[in-house]
This record gives sequence, structure tokens and C-alpha cells, in this order.
Amino acid sequence: MNFLPRCLSYSECSGGAGRSENFRGGSESSSNGGFGKDGLLWFHDIGNYGSGEFSMAIVQANQVLEDQSQIESGPFGTFVGVYDGHGGPETARYVCDHLFRHFQAISAEGNGAVTEETIQRAFLETERGFTSLVSENWNSRPQMATVGSCCLVGAIYQQTLFVANLGDSRVVLGKKVGNTGEIAAIQLSTEHNANIESVRWELKDLNPNDPQIFVLRHGVWRVKGIIQVSRSIGDVYLKHTKFCREPINGKFRVPPPLNMPILLATPSILKHPLHPNDSFLIFASDGLWEHLSNEKAVEIVKSHPRKGSAKRLVKAALHEAAKKREMRYSDLRNIDKKAYTIGSKNLENVGVISSLAS
Repeated sequence: MNFLPRCLSYSECSGGAGRSENFRGGSESSSNGGFGKDGLLWFHDIGNYGSGEFSMAIVQANQVLEDQSQIESGPFGTFVGVYDGHGGPETARYVCDHLFRHFQAISAEGNGAVTEETIQRAFLETERGFTSLVSENWNSRPQMATVGSCCLVGAIYQQTLFVANLGDSRVVLGKKVGNTGEIAAIQLSTEHNANIESVRWELKDLNPNDPQIFVLRHGVWRVKGIIQVSRSIGDVYLKHTKFCREPINGKFRVPPPLNMPILLATPSILKHPLHPNDSFLIFASDGLWEHLSNEKAVEIVKSHPRKGSAKRLVKAALHEAAKKREMRYSDLRNIDKKAYTIGSKNLENVGVISSLAS
């Protein structure tokens, strides 16, 4: 399939409900002056949301961009989503098109209020919808059963931040430490990756009769020897027995015992009351955090103007990736998308939002 990179699509939400900024994958998009391109790096250096500013950046690390991100603002508050796809672009695109709509509809049932239940129901409705889509396309596109997406969401409502996560993307808060001028790095999201010991214990507790529920391959722990994350949207071949069969590729057909679902779509949710010392948030997929520590990322944002924060973080991670592979950054920067990966992980989605408690 020959896709052109559709990045940085911009639209105003209909009906005056607010505004929407998205990084998309699939075809070329707008000429909005706020967006820029540097090789395979696409970015929006600065924009406004609700009560503050944001920047976004994405590296196209696969021939087909599998990832999506969005920021929405309106009377409900602010909604940020980072959707790190794997196996193909379909799930992340579906999540970007449907999760926020479910969030809005469910919130409206409660007179616009946002709660942990609001967010959890929106995730589960999105999972149900994508599963139905896979079922509808099973005869013509069975490979959709093997496509999935990590899903990181932040929702700011009445000075409260809700963070919901499936998979191994991460959000880190930059928080002022009194009057010292220092900024502390505080991780707000819980990750679901089999390389984390507590996640392996959770998998074992949920699957006590399956000695192969996680397998170490080439130094990496994987669920059923296939996938690192234990929670996602999609990946329905690991959630429903009817999809774990021919004609999907044999490497995805899990041998017995089949205690479905193996992967979960229930997000971990954290509720954080915003404080005047809460300075900014960094939302990013796992590729950034492989190369930058929480503290290093916060230091980079703190030490520079807000404009271009996301792009600056991605470039810092690319420099680290180049060092690890004994390459020059200029060589990595000019790599052709047909090379598929940049560094040992993708560095797709990064978003920074600031002026949180203003």
C-alpha cells in the first residue's frame, strides 16, 4: 500500500463547540501556517487551547504512519490524546475518530461533567466499536484483527486532570518546587508493558493456568511471546477466540490454552487536582521515553521558550538514538521512511501543554 504522509490536519470543530488540532496519518493535508516539516519530523510549534498553550511533534518512523494524536478544547475543558499504533494504522485512526466523540456523548449524559466513569466508558465504547469493525471486515481484511493501539488520554475539567492509559505511552508533569526555581518531574501515568515486573505479576494472576502467558525473547518480555503491551485498543486476536484463527498470519495464532481476553482494554485512570505550581505536561509515546528520562525531558522544556517544546524533545531523543547506533544525527535525520524504524523504537507522538492552572 502506497500512502503519503497525512500529518497535521487542522480543523475547527463544528457548532462552535471548540477547536481541534490533530496529527494524522494517511494523506497530505493542510497548509496551515502553524505547521512545519523537517525531514520525517512534522511539528506544530505553538498553539492555544482552553487556558494555555501547546506544541506537538511527530516523527514518521514507519513507511505508513501508524500513529495519531489530538488536542480538543471547548466548554467541557481540554482533551489530549496520543494513540501509538502497532501492526498497522487502522486502530489508531479509529481511536482518533471515535474516542473523543464517545467522551463528549457520555459527558453530555451527565450534564457535561467529566468523571473517571466517563472516560472508562468512552474507552470501552471505542473498543466495542473497533471490534465490530473487525468483525464486519473479517472476510475481506482479516489482518485488522492483529492491529492495535496504545492509548493515552488527558482530560482537564474544572481544574482537575484525569489521565487514562492503555499500553506504554506516558505523561509527565513539570511541577515548580516552591520558590526554588526548580521543576520536578512527576510521572502521572501507569504503564502496561510486560517488561515491568508488576505487569507480569498481574498477567500471572489473571492467567494462573497459563505458564506461557509471558515469554522472554531476545531479552524482551512479551505477552504470549508476541506483544509487549498488556492493554490496548484493538489486538482483538488476543481478546476473542473467534479472531485467533486462520486466515490471520500464523505468528499471531496463539496455541492453547486460550483464556480470553489475554489483553485488556480497561484503562488505568488517575485523578490529579491541578495546583498553581503545576507548570506543564509532556504526553509522549514510548519511543521518546526510551531515549530521554522523565527528568531530562522536563529539564529540556523548562530551559527553553515554550514555542517548539515538542519538536525540541523529539530532536533530543533523535540525537540520543543516533549515538546509540553510532550514527550522526544528520544521517538519522535524513533517513528514508522506507527504512521503517528510527533508533530501536519509533519516536512518533509528543505533545506539551502548559499554563495548566491558570
